[in-house]
Amino acid sequence: MSSSTTPPKKKISLPLFDDFLLHLQTNNYSTETIYNYERDLLTFTYFLDKEIQKDFDAITKSDIEHYKGYLLSTDRKTAISKEGALTKLQSGSMNRLLSSLRSYLKFLIFQDYKIPIQPEFIRMVRKEKKHYKVAELEELTSLIESPSVLEKDPIVASRNRAMLEVLFATGMRISELLSLNRRDIDQTGRIFIMGKGKKERFVYLTERAKSLIDVYLRLRKDNLPALFVPQKGKRIGKKDCRISPNYLQSKIKSYREKLGIIVPTSAHSLRHGFATYLAEEGASPAAIQILLGHESLNTTTRYVNVSDRFAEEAHRKFHPLSEKPS
Repeated sequence: MSSSTTPPKKKISLPLFDDFLLHLQTNNYSTETIYNYERDLLTFTYFLDKEIQKDFDAITKSDIEHYKGYLLSTDRKTAISKEGALTKLQSGSMNRLLSSLRSYLKFLIFQDYKIPIQPEFIRMVRKEKKHYKVAELEELTSLIESPSVLEKDPIVASRNRAMLEVLFATGMRISELLSLNRRDIDQTGRIFIMGKGKKERFVYLTERAKSLIDVYLRLRKDNLPALFVPQKGKRIGKKDCRISPNYLQSKIKSYREKLGIIVPTSAHSLRHGFATYLAEEGASPAAIQILLGHESLNTTTRYVNVSDRFAEEAHRKFHPLSEKPS
């Protein structure tokens, strides 16, 4: 008597996936960028495997539209996180996922692999128009200074205060901040950093920021190369331990909530605030573009033309019925 068993279902994979990641690495893409590509493509793999149960070589234009709908759904899952998403993807994040798939298809073409759909058939979604918000300067200042009051450990308090101060003093990105080494800062407070897309630029510390870094480094009493280090990593002797972006973002959120700041504020908000308040003081958009490391002045303009204070002042000054009724 024989028994038959159903063979296990073959797990769907993307052709030349590892070769694509190696291609990115050999073309000098950053580790963070390569990770983002890998994560984005694993999301597409999960969609093929679990949602439509279709091999890559059989996908159609209709499947791409289905994928877009999947990305917009709060039920979407990835190969990394099996839990459903809680929020709808914003257009920028969705376009990044679609762009990663497009780049992968272009790589397959370069490798003479017969692809099921042309890259140009993957169209980006329309980006929603955002009204950028930045907290009042007094609120940002309170946030930056809050670790000194809210943290019990004096080294953690000094470190977190210095990190927030440097973010607002320079306008650098969180990834740029956390990759800094001691040797990157010269005696004048000028920092030469490698930014997004391997673009190099100078940023400049304020006297306040320089002083706070000095205080923090004196408290640390170690020779680790990273400018900002986690206390736990230092204790267990890791040579290149660094603060994680998630840690810093969660701390900023905690400080904001304890201070009662209602405007959503993150590490990127400090970069945004840096640009906005420089513009309000009269700095030229071209100079701000250089400091932020933007390739296009249009990107910078999104930051510097959104000050609610300008709009409020214009409304009060020019509205034809602004006078009190007699």
